[in-house]
Amino acid sequence: MSTATEDTPSVVIPTGVAPYSYPCLRSLSRRGIHTVAASEHDHVPAFASRFCDETVSLPDPEENLLAYKDALLRLAERRDVGTVIPIREYDAYVLSRYREEFADRLAVEVPEIDTLARVHDRVKLAEAAEAAGVPVPETRTLDEIADWDGEYIVKSRYNLLADEYVDTHSPSQAEEVNDVTHNRPGEIPDRDQLVAEMRHVPIVQEFVPYDEEYMFAALYDRGEAVATFQHHQIRGNSYTGGGGVYRESMYDPELERVATDLLDELDWHGLACIEYMEHADTGEYVLTEINPRMWQSLPSTVWAGADFPHYYWLQSQGRTDEIDPDFDLGVGSHLLYGELGYLASVLSDESPFVERPSLAWTALEICESVCRQPRFDFLRLDDPRPFVHGVLRTLPIGR
Repeated sequence: MSTATEDTPSVVIPTGVAPYSYPCLRSLSRRGIHTVAASEHDHVPAFASRFCDETVSLPDPEENLLAYKDALLRLAERRDVGTVIPIREYDAYVLSRYREEFADRLAVEVPEIDTLARVHDRVKLAEAAEAAGVPVPETRTLDEIADWDGEYIVKSRYNLLADEYVDTHSPSQAEEVNDVTHNRPGEIPDRDQLVAEMRHVPIVQEFVPYDEEYMFAALYDRGEAVATFQHHQIRGNSYTGGGGVYRESMYDPELERVATDLLDELDWHGLACIEYMEHADTGEYVLTEINPRMWQSLPSTVWAGADFPHYYWLQSQGRTDEIDPDFDLGVGSHLLYGELGYLASVLSDESPFVERPSLAWTALEICESVCRQPRFDFLRLDDPRPFVHGVLRTLPIGR
């Protein structure tokens, strides 16, 4: 691994085990920016990349968020480090919650904590969407529902449980809660069980019948859009939904409008990944959620020419005028193990609202798209080790 000097600009990429840290390493290292991959785990696939210039050990944010924050601050004290890229919800929260401490050392490209709270809290996010005049499912807390005859989804209210949002956690405690339950009409859920599982009172949203799913990504600079991107999510982690594992880049001015109207309402700053459903009856783009960080399908975004890791670096250095936001349309990319997970979901997952597809037809569709769009998130001939390490890590012998 190369060694950074005070004359070599560096960027900290706190990976955890998140695979979408890899395109950040690849994009920035190739441009002569020293990449510092940091994780609480010893064996991370991205560490094996030839574009990973340095590795650093971090405390586990779920065990002690303040220790995690302090470790990032120590990295920020290095004169070569220019910024930290938020890869997970923990990163966006820590950088925003302790903005003043980080801003004394490096560029902080995340929303203010009050703005971040409006997207981490799905009740406040729904209110923001309504204020912006963009479609959003009816959203209420579990305790506000008296009639369960409709089609509802129960999900966590917060993307991240942390002391800024709930009184059950201290400043050193934080955890992601991503539970989603499809509730059958007329079936009254067990409130105490749901609250115990999610560790807070969750929300209930009306089920939106949808045909397709979409993603809109953006980088904002103090309320102004610097770069945007769109893709059609053809397959997710499961046939019932989830993060994209096969997507194709696209552009629809109506998707651009509803997304930018919402981000303008929030006076956004930094990264935003917004997930949408296309309403089966109205054709409207209906909001699912916002993630204030890099996204699972980032490799697909970069394949299409929208190099958000580089955009983020340029903005952190006050060079937004050098960003060319154009990207290619119709470019597809696959997360290979995600495709296998999607296929497995056809056998194992259940939803009263989403029809289970044919296993044989699903397998055929996957094979056809792989042949037609042979681009892969992490399988790269010029840098094969991250993919190999990732495969080994999923096998019993690797674990």
